[in-house]
Amino acid sequence: MATKKVRSNGLANPSRLSAIDADDKQAIRVIIETPKGSRNKYAFDPEQKIFQLMKVLPAGMAFPYDFGFIPSTLAEDGDPTDVLVLMDEPAFPGCLLKCRVVGVIKGEQGKKKKKERNDRIVAVEQENHSYAYVKHVDDLGKKFVRELEAFFVNYHKMLGKTYSIIGVKGPGEARRRVKDGMRANARK
Repeated sequence: MATKKVRSNGLANPSRLSAIDADDKQAIRVIIETPKGSRNKYAFDPEQKIFQLMKVLPAGMAFPYDFGFIPSTLAEDGDPTDVLVLMDEPAFPGCLLKCRVVGVIKGEQGKKKKKERNDRIVAVEQENHSYAYVKHVDDLGKKFVRELEAFFVNYHKMLGKTYSIIGVKGPGEARRRVKDGMRANARK
């Protein structure tokens, strides 16, 4: 009996999932690429349908929070909308989370005429305990923003790029950015 060769192309494509949770229209869905505390930077490759190691951060530098993307969105940098997720324990690459939006860190990368926006939505995983009190990014304090700014500036510097934070806004602006990303993705 001849065996039929099955062609597999990695995982299902989580970037095609709905951005908004079906049971809670205020909640976004987030796919984790890089867990909190990891020196390894992972990214989902939609063509190969796999999570790929993109780079290893230098010793002493690690992702301060879980980092991922909102499926079915497209940000101004050409990638899905980035999300920084606050939760009790690190998730793992490919994990789907249900989160509430608490703010957005607005940023730019590049130099002079080649600058592009690269914002990060800040969200809280809905089942966590440590950040249950956080409803607005301001609840995290100014030190939180300064630490994130230092991380992103140093992370981009390591890549030979410039990154600057141009503002921090609350959940209303963050939801608008998510909806902009959903509309941009629908147009592509």
